[in-house]
Amino acid sequence: MTPNPSIFTPLLIASLAVFAWGCWKRLSLIMLGAPENRFDSVGIRIGQMLKYAFGQKRVLAKPFGLNHFVIFWSFLILLVANTEFILNGMFPQSIKLVKLPFEIYVPLAFMIDIASLLALVAVCIATVRRIVSPPYPEARSLDAFFILGLIATLMLAAFGLNATELAAIMIRSNSDPVSFLSVAAQIMPVSARIAGLLPPAHLGIIHAGAWWAHAFALLTFISYLPHSKHMHILTAIPNCFFRRLEKPNTQPREEFVIGNSFGVASVDRYSWKDLLDSFSCTECGRCQNVCPASITGKPLNPRAVVHDIKVNLLENGSLLKRGERPLTPLIGEGGEGSISEESIWGCTTCGACMEACPVFIEQMPKIIRMRRHLVETEARFPEELLNLFENMEGRSNPWGIAPSERTKWCAHIETRPFEKDTTEYLFYVGCAGSFDSRSKHVSTAVALLLDKAGVSWGILGKDEKCCGDSVRRLGNEYVFDKLARENVALFAAKGVKKVITQCPHCFSTLKNDYRQYGLELEVIHHSELLRNLVQDGRLNPGTKTAEFGNMVFHDSCYLGRHNDVYDAPREVIKAATGSAPLEMERSRDNAFCCGAGGGRMWMEEHTGERININRVNEAIKQQPDTICVACPYCLTMFEDGLKDVKTEGVRVRDVAEVMAEAVLR
Repeated sequence: MTPNPSIFTPLLIASLAVFAWGCWKRLSLIMLGAPENRFDSVGIRIGQMLKYAFGQKRVLAKPFGLNHFVIFWSFLILLVANTEFILNGMFPQSIKLVKLPFEIYVPLAFMIDIASLLALVAVCIATVRRIVSPPYPEARSLDAFFILGLIATLMLAAFGLNATELAAIMIRSNSDPVSFLSVAAQIMPVSARIAGLLPPAHLGIIHAGAWWAHAFALLTFISYLPHSKHMHILTAIPNCFFRRLEKPNTQPREEFVIGNSFGVASVDRYSWKDLLDSFSCTECGRCQNVCPASITGKPLNPRAVVHDIKVNLLENGSLLKRGERPLTPLIGEGGEGSISEESIWGCTTCGACMEACPVFIEQMPKIIRMRRHLVETEARFPEELLNLFENMEGRSNPWGIAPSERTKWCAHIETRPFEKDTTEYLFYVGCAGSFDSRSKHVSTAVALLLDKAGVSWGILGKDEKCCGDSVRRLGNEYVFDKLARENVALFAAKGVKKVITQCPHCFSTLKNDYRQYGLELEVIHHSELLRNLVQDGRLNPGTKTAEFGNMVFHDSCYLGRHNDVYDAPREVIKAATGSAPLEMERSRDNAFCCGAGGGRMWMEEHTGERININRVNEAIKQQPDTICVACPYCLTMFEDGLKDVKTEGVRVRDVAEVMAEAVLR
């Protein structure tokens, strides 16, 4: 009943060699990536790794998360048992857990037995789910079923081993079966129950079969792991350690030198962390299940983007190591391993994919860097963006309207220019608030509320320029760089320290992107300021609140997911109306995009369902009289969507308009 080391040891060495070669072949490719510092704040990183990798916080937040949690922790516990199995296979007479002190062996054996049962049940659930209701059709893969089958074999073989050993001890000691198994059940409850069912005459055969079944399953698992998608078992924990500690809501700068290639068109242009991401993807499908483009039938699939980066790296890695040109293009229609331009331009940069990913893969920044290559290096982009780029470069706004028109929104109210050392807040109106006929009403509401509260504020007037959010997310880094430098110089000259914005895109860009240019501002979104003014008693909605009927609130991606501002607009609505707004099915960090982010505001949707229609239909399910937003892009997309679905009697209002109705009427 003992293993044969002369057979097992060579097989183990061969398996470990295959494992090591597979790991080296893949992980060495990560070093092709550009340098990036992810070794700062080690203490914080360890804490985050414990919370998200070992604590599985994001995994547990989703359906079936508990099942993966069980598999993960069972796997960790069973590392002890499998290590003992391997050592016992090489040194049968020397290594056994039962030789440990009784106080250690009993709880350890109990945990291993229970973990084996839980793992087997979880694997069965995962198998049934993949057959009956997979997260996406490709999840029904031979690779997945093969790995699940190996794990199930390991668990069943382990029960066979333990049960035959218990039965053999019972026979050798001539013990009463009932009494012996009763005691054994306190140590190995599952194995003891199985031991009572085994025929004594065949224990040797059963033990040998179980041992070699376990051996072949374990050695196959070791050999196969680095060559499968389940390599994330090795890389997911480090990937959580190397996660970006701040919100991934901005892009790295690139210096503009004539003749250089910008952005990413080859995998070695990504950073080593980007390439580690590609091997860490669990292919769980959570990102594609929340992606607005994927949900509405567009070609973009964030899971597939990361998968294609990995495939491209594997196919071109050896060539890139030798300094040769890659054969499989990263951008193009080259099949698996290539990402189509339509997919690249489909991203709304809403960040839902990154919020859903349990191992903190950064899908969105990878897409934007490919956009940057197409725009800056190849001047290849959708034709409808040409006017946008020209208008932004020539007149610093998307519509190409003369800068002198920026103050027309305030023609009927009193405003004042921002003055250095005397004005507290710069009201950065933004392009939509200055030029869009609908958003001008929001600008007016904000201005009147600031006056009512006695806030010291001013505007830049015709000197104000676009923040550059859309062009940066569309990959036109040259125009963004020009705008950012001009704005930073203007703000410095004016002595601007505090900024109010009504647009989350302006809010995020001024607050986050401009730090790369050495500008540190106190940027506050108008919903946050209005909330603060109400709390300070400087704005009083009164006892007779505004009447907007049933009101449902939509979270802006750039205010919410990108900057964690969720409560302020809701508190403004509650203060103004007397009740909290209704919530959509997808809200807060799980909110669905309006479809305008990432420069998509200036592009048409030619494939699948329109994203704003999908969101409008979700809002209408709440039977609202008013849909409340906190973003000019969302305002436009909802009003357009309501026209398309021909819904009458539903209004769209910004939170500032709701507060103004309550305070100023």
